[in-house]
Amino acid sequence: MTPEEKTYDSHLAGAFGPTVLLNLATDRVLSATPEACALFGEPVLVGRRFAPKVLKSLADFVVFIDEVQHRGSAWTRKIALRGPEGQPIECELTGRCLALQGTQALLLNILDLEALNQHAEEAAAAQMYGGGILEWQRAQSFFSELERQNQLILDAAGEGIYGVNADGKTTFVNGAAQEMLGWTTEDLLGHDIHQMIHHHHLSGDVYPSHQCPIYQSFRFEQVNRIENEVFWRKDGKPIRVEYVSTPIYDGQVLVGAVVIFRDITERWENERKLHSAMDEIAALRDRLEQENAYLQEAINIERAHHEIIGTSPAIRQLIKQIELVSRTDANVLITGESGTGKSLVASAIHNDSSRKRRAMIHFKGGAVSADRFESELFGHVRGAFAGALRDMPGKIELAHGGTLFIDEISDIPFEHQGQLLEMLQQRSVVRMGDDRSRSVELRVIASTSRNLENEVQAGRLRQDLFLFLNVFPIHCPPLRDRVEDIPLLVAHLLKLACKRMGRKVPIVTERIMAQLKQYDWPGNVRELANVIERSAIVSHAGKLVVDMQNPVTSVSRNASTLLSEADIEQMRIANLIACMKQAKGRVSGRGGAAELLGIRPTTLYSRLQKLGLSDDEW
Repeated sequence: MTPEEKTYDSHLAGAFGPTVLLNLATDRVLSATPEACALFGEPVLVGRRFAPKVLKSLADFVVFIDEVQHRGSAWTRKIALRGPEGQPIECELTGRCLALQGTQALLLNILDLEALNQHAEEAAAAQMYGGGILEWQRAQSFFSELERQNQLILDAAGEGIYGVNADGKTTFVNGAAQEMLGWTTEDLLGHDIHQMIHHHHLSGDVYPSHQCPIYQSFRFEQVNRIENEVFWRKDGKPIRVEYVSTPIYDGQVLVGAVVIFRDITERWENERKLHSAMDEIAALRDRLEQENAYLQEAINIERAHHEIIGTSPAIRQLIKQIELVSRTDANVLITGESGTGKSLVASAIHNDSSRKRRAMIHFKGGAVSADRFESELFGHVRGAFAGALRDMPGKIELAHGGTLFIDEISDIPFEHQGQLLEMLQQRSVVRMGDDRSRSVELRVIASTSRNLENEVQAGRLRQDLFLFLNVFPIHCPPLRDRVEDIPLLVAHLLKLACKRMGRKVPIVTERIMAQLKQYDWPGNVRELANVIERSAIVSHAGKLVVDMQNPVTSVSRNASTLLSEADIEQMRIANLIACMKQAKGRVSGRGGAAELLGIRPTTLYSRLQKLGLSDDEW
């Protein structure tokens, strides 16, 4: 025998019964008592692997080893070993962790429960006969009565109650637990209750016993209160439960745990329905608030006119197109110069359609910064970005059941055009920070003052988005191409302006009307509305006074003069700079540049940013 083997054998000195010393790293037996060799029917165990000796509970044996390493020592009766003929050996294992020359070792004592029970029965029989049958009957009667009284108390409880021993086997179950679970005492007593009622999560994932809070109660002496888990009934249906598991002691010895639970399935379902209803109400409230805000904004926008005015062939053709397309759900693309009434045409199509009971949501591509574009159009959930304190629907979602009007489609950032096209085609929207798709049903109307074919060729507009929107194109003619409509427009706009100011409508002389007809109106109807309103302010003698020398009209040009696109762009830049100078750099508010130009402040901000104009220019 080598000195090393003598060292291993020294750890078995004084060992009682079958005992082995295992190397945990190699699963090899380092030393064994003769009783261990006899138990397994082998003359020599040293050097052999121990895992094959475990009959069918190798996973439980691994858990047992983890417990020994965690606590230093432990015992279990859950593991059956393999006998000489392959028969199971029901036993009690007691393990202690040792460190041998830098190696983790397990000193394992094996107690044959069958032999122990046999000895205990023989001793009990001897004691019974020694003490007399009468005494035994008295003891049996006493404990039977005690058990009956305890069972009555347990069955009177409204909560489910069951107990487990230190091996996880069921020791008692009250009536309420049997009724809730559908299992009887015959089904549960003496069996591993975790494998019967607590084996899986509701998601279908396996629930290992060593992760169970009840296991922790009778293994690690913890009291655990769990508010939302599931137990599985005998019929395979889950019930939601809340429970408390508490360790049970016999003196100072931990012998198991008691579990008290109640069925919360109905309460949980009611809470789920309540939360769902509250979420739906909150979403509807947010949507209504947003729709109200957008409708209020639309009402407050100063429009040059509230209906299409004119009798020219161009206007009659425009109205005919509106009547044709309004009764369908086809996408519409409205083109025309700035100020020609594209928004008015979009409103006319919506109001003449079957969707007129719902809102027409107006989205102006150039009025939203790039970092806010996705949130404004698609919406966001709380926490999607800094400052997102609540869920907010986007313009697409608000237009559900109605019409989405995208003004200046070419101003939408190119990187977002694909996402917009996908959501419009699929008729669904996903908010920022969310992964849930929301179905939408809407009609799309888009407008532009640019040549979209050129925008596609320049790579600023996706061709597939252009084709998707250009199902039914409508062109709004410029005012210079329908001069015959100017008298009707002047009368209408003058009446509106005087009504707002509480003044009498002045007379428009033939000289003034001729002067208005001769002007080229590069700003179209919007510019005409500004001139008429300004003229109404300065007219006091009963006749309309029009000053065509105003800086706004200084861009008038002879009809025979031809300008290139670059010349027109330079004129626009010069006009913006001059306007900003006159407004002393102020964009919004009374006397601001936006008011002077007759456009919204957000539109002016967008144009200044797009042209790269800064304070240094003015």
